[in-house]
Amino acid sequence: MKIWQVLGSGRGGLKLVEAPKPFPGTGEVLVRVRAVSLNYRDRLSIDNNGYAAYGLPFTPCSDLAGEIEGLGTGASRFVVGDRVINNFNAGWVDGPPPRIAGVVPSFGGPVPGVLAEYVVAPEAWLVKAPESLSYAEASTLPCCGLTAWTSLVELGRMRPGETVVVQGTGGMSIFALQIAAAAGAEVIVTSSSDSKLERAKALGARHGINRTARTDWAAAVLELTGGQGADHILEMAGGANLASSVAAVAPGGRISLIGVIGSFDSSFPSVPAIQAQATIQAIYVGHRRGLENLVRAVDQIGLKPVIEAEFTFADFLSALDTFAKGPFGKVVVTL
Repeated sequence: MKIWQVLGSGRGGLKLVEAPKPFPGTGEVLVRVRAVSLNYRDRLSIDNNGYAAYGLPFTPCSDLAGEIEGLGTGASRFVVGDRVINNFNAGWVDGPPPRIAGVVPSFGGPVPGVLAEYVVAPEAWLVKAPESLSYAEASTLPCCGLTAWTSLVELGRMRPGETVVVQGTGGMSIFALQIAAAAGAEVIVTSSSDSKLERAKALGARHGINRTARTDWAAAVLELTGGQGADHILEMAGGANLASSVAAVAPGGRISLIGVIGSFDSSFPSVPAIQAQATIQAIYVGHRRGLENLVRAVDQIGLKPVIEAEFTFADFLSALDTFAKGPFGKVVVTL
């Protein structure tokens, strides 16, 4: 089979090579990969030699959609031909994240990634794909879709009429917008692009804040909410931006700490958070049960993931270039 491997640092270390087709062992399944979606984590790891810690060569990317082609001994959750997606956090079925040797195992590091024609995995790490989505669309759920779902539904218990702030218009943010709008929430989107804000409004956002024109986006949120603030804020940048999220959160509100685009270290003033009795909840994607719930919701409400661009398997490097420009929604590689 063909497989992308990281052989060295940077994009020059990425090579498309031939490798033996894997064989499923006890409790495992063989998946013929049909689509792989890209995440910020993938680009960050490639550009900063992040895969070296797992031992090279290493296969990148964490999110797949495909079909079951073979069953190992004792595997019984699926049958050959089933359409499946993987859970980003390998082995996390429910409850708190399982920490092993100090980390929560996930595809694309430390568990090998999925940018290959075939992947073998324990059957417990997979779920059936939504019936209403194509392979390309389904591949966008394991990381971005589930992160948004975990933030707003599994942990956030979002209710109709609440106000949700979505930062940016990348894959996870667009999922959050779609889920919140479908639940009857009032969605505010921040972006540095007026054209992207208009596209967000077409998907159900009530308000758009251009954070270039309004550098104090928290003040804009307070104005739009009559001084109350937002019930849910999805914090995508980290760093000093968390202080703005604290300033914009409503009393009893919730901030989901997700992204590290600005910095791996975050800071905020304690007093405003204390006075609001705000919850700051760190989010690390989610468990298999949550992904199964998301799959059911996708089919029931007709949610369609937004894909900015699709590339062939051999053109993965072009997919990375497009992702680096800041897509509206997701970038997908199809096989």
